Amino acid sequence: MFTNKEEFKQIFQNNVVSKLGKPLNEVSSEDVYTILSRMMREFAGREWASTNQELRQDAEKQVYYLSLEFLIGRLLGNNLLNMGMLEMVKSGLDDLGISLEEIEEQEADAGLGNGGLGRLAACFLDSLASLGYAGHGCGIRYRYGLFEQKIVDGNQVELPDDWLQKGFEWEVRRADRKIEVRFGGYVETREADGELYFSLRDYEAVWAIPYDVPVIGYRGNQPDYHVNTLRLWSAEPVPEMANRNLGGAGNYYSYLNYNRSVESISEFLYPDDSHYEGRLLRLKQQYFLCSAGLQSILRTYDKLNLSYDQLPDKIAIHINDTHPTLVIPELMRILVDEKGYGWDKAWNIVCRTVSYTNHTILSEALEKWPAQMIRDLIPRVYMVIDEINKRFCKVLMEKYPDDPERVAHMAIIFDDQVKMAHLAIAGSYSINGVAALHTDILKEREMRNFYELYPERFNNKTNGITHRRWLMHANPELNDLITESIGSRWKTHPKELVSILKYSEDAAFQSKIAAIKKHNKQRLAQYIEQKYGTPVNTDSIFDVQIKRLHAYKRQLLNILHVMYLYNQIKSMPSLNMVPRTFIFGAKAAPGYYLAKNTIKLINRVASVVNNDPDVKDKLNVFFLENYSVSLAEKIIPAADISEQISTASKEASGTGNMKLMMNGALTIGTMDGANVEMYEMLGDDNMFIFGLNADEVMDYYQHGGYSARDVYNSDPRIKEVVDQLITPGPFASNTYEFASLYQSLIDGNDEYFMLKDFDSYAESHVQIEAAYRNQQVWLKKSIHNIAHSGKFSSDRTIQQYASEIWKIHPVQG
Repeated sequence: MFTNKEEFKQIFQNNVVSKLGKPLNEVSSEDVYTILSRMMREFAGREWASTNQELRQDAEKQVYYLSLEFLIGRLLGNNLLNMGMLEMVKSGLDDLGISLEEIEEQEADAGLGNGGLGRLAACFLDSLASLGYAGHGCGIRYRYGLFEQKIVDGNQVELPDDWLQKGFEWEVRRADRKIEVRFGGYVETREADGELYFSLRDYEAVWAIPYDVPVIGYRGNQPDYHVNTLRLWSAEPVPEMANRNLGGAGNYYSYLNYNRSVESISEFLYPDDSHYEGRLLRLKQQYFLCSAGLQSILRTYDKLNLSYDQLPDKIAIHINDTHPTLVIPELMRILVDEKGYGWDKAWNIVCRTVSYTNHTILSEALEKWPAQMIRDLIPRVYMVIDEINKRFCKVLMEKYPDDPERVAHMAIIFDDQVKMAHLAIAGSYSINGVAALHTDILKEREMRNFYELYPERFNNKTNGITHRRWLMHANPELNDLITESIGSRWKTHPKELVSILKYSEDAAFQSKIAAIKKHNKQRLAQYIEQKYGTPVNTDSIFDVQIKRLHAYKRQLLNILHVMYLYNQIKSMPSLNMVPRTFIFGAKAAPGYYLAKNTIKLINRVASVVNNDPDVKDKLNVFFLENYSVSLAEKIIPAADISEQISTASKEASGTGNMKLMMNGALTIGTMDGANVEMYEMLGDDNMFIFGLNADEVMDYYQHGGYSARDVYNSDPRIKEVVDQLITPGPFASNTYEFASLYQSLIDGNDEYFMLKDFDSYAESHVQIEAAYRNQQVWLKKSIHNIAHSGKFSSDRTIQQYASEIWKIHPVQG
């Protein structure tokens, strides 16, 4: 290990020569990235081994966080920061004429996740390691990410996200720790000594090969750092199974089909589930993750030589949304079939081991699987689910003998569908929502029957983000200013950011905040101009909406308002307004036509606005393609306005709202998700709240009374922009191009109340402009947002999970 800049430079140059056989002046940026990342992984490997040994010796309780997504982003810069080497390495490379920022650009964003669910999992892993908890991730090593988004003629086009093309320097393949996962076949039942025994026959086996990634905790002032593990599973053929499938001469294609079938399990993040084969593959992925992960966890547990009665005292298994719910019947299967436990005792162990986070109240996102599909794919596991359901329904019938409708509604299997959320609740000791409002809605509406049955299991854990990536690394100038002003303790105790409130009206401090924001806006503007060829006014308000494209997130409301502003300027060319730059970033699911049509509309509006000489000095619109963690790190520090405008009651929490707040952006938002808790701290003075609240939305859903057509007919502004969707003119080239959007608003009665909230939204934007004109007032608001953002660090969230759900303590060094 090097301890100073000169040692680093020497070791780095030695590695370049010995590993590449090139002098330093001949290496490419990609070469430098490869050498530097390998050096860091090797250095981290020592602490990784030390942490693992400490965990074995102390036999501490360990958490395993199962998730289909881990949106970890690029690791080089973040790992350098957490290892305490970022400034040393940056300075050393500068001396050698190498830009660390350029080197970081050589790393691909790991294609292991899609949106908030996966990014939350990544933030949680960072906090677990940084706080010294024994907590590991368990996921799938996807060969291809969701997709690489290209915008062609305004349309989203999906290309393969081949993120592993150049390898992944941070992973270590552990072929010696492979696990066999079994699909298909049939269950053979036999009786002996009055007991039933079950065996799976004629199954198809696959190898799950683990690839381990070190999760490096923040060093701070400590002499060393804690390193946990993200274990990613890759599916590979079992040679014996392939040979069996050959059968005899002429069956070579059976062999190829078997191999292809196996490799497809870990090939794509979220395979297309619009057809049966795609849904089957997605179910296969879920069981693959659960079976491989659980067998690996139990293999580690077996080294303790303890009874499985003590499993909940040493192991906590957490399922991130319903995707890993099959871990519940899989653990039952292992305990009953392989460990010899009776049903009741096994079920008691399961229900004290597994905990579950619910991430959605959208009915279409609550997973259901055809019972026959599960029965065919994993027949023994289906038998276990069926038995869990029978016993669960028996409990319900005893408790509610006169309410068969409630029993049917709560059943795990009903109408030939397996309801994964119901299975997750029945088999977990803790069920948590991810924001106070979300948890209240779960308890009072969506999961009310289950809450009445198990009130002690439900709790709230408001989401958080790691301030290390989203402030310290993404916004180093702001990091430095805060540290100069209040010291460095906030880096390990982020709630102490509140100390900067004393500078909120300090003119010198405000001036420094303004300069940092301006520099970040210039950096983003340079990126946009280089990529899209359009200059950006860095004196304009940077208004940002970056998140998955979904109707309830209401990107459509945002762009309709931009169209309204365009119409205003065209009708009043001398209009005195603060210039606005609207920035969008989002991916739409490949089969989600309405979302893709919204992307096309945003790009059409951008093309019109950015090329209209009457408007372009006052209004710009950009849709930044292929939104990712690394792109977010460029956008978020530059944002003035954070658009968090989902229909109230629809967004479980949100985490983009927290990242933008932490970097000094002001929120325009509804009282939805974590916006509510932000508002409780910031109030009307420091946020721009608009629109219906959750109770009003739910009242409309329950009792009706809303007519989008009436709103359309009564507000000329709304009528003009909605008509522009189907009237050939500046935005629509023909009557049908954006007809689906028009129909969703008018014929579909505006399910997400965009027209209802339009007037309130437009008025909030007027307030934003008025506030921005007084920079002293604006900067005070910005500082208040930064100061109160410490509550939304994932360190706080993980400490709550650790003490209130998992019952674990930091590992003592």
